Parts: sequence; structure tokens; C-alpha cells
Amino acid sequence: MFDHILVRYGEINTKGQNRSQLERLLMNNVQQAVKEWEAVNVRRISSRILVQLNGTPAEPVLTRLSKVFGISSLSPVMAVRADVETITEAANQLFDKLPSAPRTFKVEVKRGNKRFVMDSPTLAGHVGEAVLSAHADLTVDVHHPDATIHIDVRDEGAYLYAEKIEGAAGLPVGMSGRVCALLSGGIDSPVAVWKAMKRGLQVDLVHFHSFPFTSERAQRKVEELTSTLAGWSRDLNLHLISVTETQAAIQKSCPEALRTILLRRMMFRICEALAARRGWLALVTGDSLGQVASQTLEGIYAVDSATSLSVLRPVGMEDKQDIINVARRIGTFETSIQPYDDCCSIFAPRHPKTHPTLEEVERAEEKLDVQQLVETALQSLEVKRISAADAR
Repeated sequence: MFDHILVRYGEINTKGQNRSQLERLLMNNVQQAVKEWEAVNVRRISSRILVQLNGTPAEPVLTRLSKVFGISSLSPVMAVRADVETITEAANQLFDKLPSAPRTFKVEVKRGNKRFVMDSPTLAGHVGEAVLSAHADLTVDVHHPDATIHIDVRDEGAYLYAEKIEGAAGLPVGMSGRVCALLSGGIDSPVAVWKAMKRGLQVDLVHFHSFPFTSERAQRKVEELTSTLAGWSRDLNLHLISVTETQAAIQKSCPEALRTILLRRMMFRICEALAARRGWLALVTGDSLGQVASQTLEGIYAVDSATSLSVLRPVGMEDKQDIINVARRIGTFETSIQPYDDCCSIFAPRHPKTHPTLEEVERAEEKLDVQQLVETALQSLEVKRISAADAR
């Protein structure tokens, strides 16, 4: 019955002079999202995107589009000619196909086509009377109806629907620039990546490992997380970088209590060395203030001082349970809790320094050949292009 999907966007409508550019970007992202279904056609109509299914089942397309950032809501719709009797007949068909048997209903009309022969209240009344006469024991309730028939009358036709599905909201991926994000394999960093993408950022992922001390299974876990996140975006670039030699140097020459801080400073420097080549404007991390010993305000300050890149922390002020709730919703939680250690956890000091000063961190770092360690790490760089299909 439903041969089209009506795509709405919210925040884009507030963007003034940038609106047309954002609409084109969202249109492109929608086309990319549905490209696996060859019969599906996508086109723009006034303040909306219309997806024509051409025989493709609506459910999988709706599921995929619900993960496209920038979309506020979706509706499977019937597309008919914009004349009164055709609309009325379609409304009765739509009502008959509702999954439950409502006892009350109302009709809501939006009339983008101001030349239509009836105004919105008149058309709503006309259609409502027809539905009432065709269905016994049915009454109108304009405040709390069991079902609502929506009619959107436009120049090119009319669209009828009874369901509005929540979209991912946010801004289209690619609008806000390109960044790198540290992906550890834990719970927090995938959520931080998801939140960054929701604000329109194109994210490249960086995973630091210390093979052979971290396992191939730990890497596969990170690749699976990347694939899940790609389902909310486009295909993602995963940068795999070894810090085995960096960790060995820190362990040999530096105080144990500062290991994690020093390692993270090196990670930030490595990302900065890649930033110019990749077009990264900022660095995204999954840090949450006070959650672990290295994420005190002093620790964060000491780490950030190692780079000139802007550092974004999308989950920085959130409780752990709130982060877990998001991880469950976006599909990363079950992968994140797989028990494979990352390079930070196997390197963690027994008694970490929770309130380091920048001076003592820099003093400890004087024993390291920082530039050589950065160059050595970059020589291990491996880049994988990962899509949502890789998780299937």
C-alpha cells in the first residue's frame, strides 16, 4: 500500500543562507543510504525529501533511513492525485490498513498547494465524514485520538500517512568538517563518535594497539564497532597504529604513575602529525570527566597541552549509565563489553597519578625521544575502509 517514504528534516530549516547547501548534503546522504536498493528513487520536494520505493519493501528502507543524521522523522505514505475524491478514497483505504482497530480518530490536513479547491479545515471535515460513514462505532476525537490520518496536499500530488517514525535528528554528516576520533574498543569512545557524527562531523577513526600484547581479537572487536558506527554514517576509515615501542620507552624511562598520561600525550601528537594530511580540524575522544584516574581536570589539561588540535569530548559531562544507555540504543554496547584488552588497559599503572601538574609530566617526558617515537608509530599505520555491510 505504501509506495513512498516522506522524509522530514528539522534543524536544517533554521540555517538561513546555508539551508540549500545542507539540503543538498542531506539529499546526497539519503541517496547513499538507499543505494543498495536499485529500484528506489530519491527526489526533493518543497522542504521534504520523497523516496519512491517502486516495489521495494518499505520496512528495510525505513530502518536504514532512521539512522541518517539530519532526518527528524519519516512516514510511509500513499501518494495520490491531488483531487478531493481520490484523497477521500485513499484515506478510507489507509484507515482500513491500520494495524489496530481504533475507536476514535481525527484528520489533519496541511495544504502546501494554496490553489487546492478546499481549504484545510474543509478537506479535513469532508474526509472525516467519509471515514465515519464507512466505519460503524467510530467517533471523532480531536484531542486524544487512537489514530490520526495525515493529508499533505502539494502541487505535485497528495500524500497520506498515519505513522510518524522518529529519525536520528542532528545535522547531515559532512556539514561540520572532518575530525579524527580515538576508538579504544570500550563503551565510551563509540558513543562519542556517534555524538560527533550527529553534529555533522565526518569522522575518521584512529585505534592504537600494542600487538603482540593486544590480540587480533581486540582488533576485530574495534572493526566490528567501526562497522556498527558506519551504519549511522557513511563508510568509515579506520587507522590502525602500533604504540608498542612507545609504551616500551615510557615503561623503561618514566614514572609508573604517569604512564597513561604520557601515552595519551603521545597519541595526541601522532594524530596531530596525521592531521594536515587527512584534513582533520579537531580530535574527538571518549573522555568523561572524573570517570577514570587519567580523566581528572588536571589529567585532561596535561594531555591536551601536547597538541595544538582542538579536542572535543562529546560525553565529557555525562554519567556512565547515560553513556551505556546510548551505547545500547546505537548498537555498540554488546561489542564494547567483549573482554579483550586495549593498549591502555594492559599498560595501566597500579597507582596512577590523579592530579598531575603539567611541569612534572613534561619533566618525565624529557627522557623520551618524542619525535622518533611519533615517526616510528606512523610507520606502522594501516588504514581500513569499513562499511556497515561488514557487520552483516
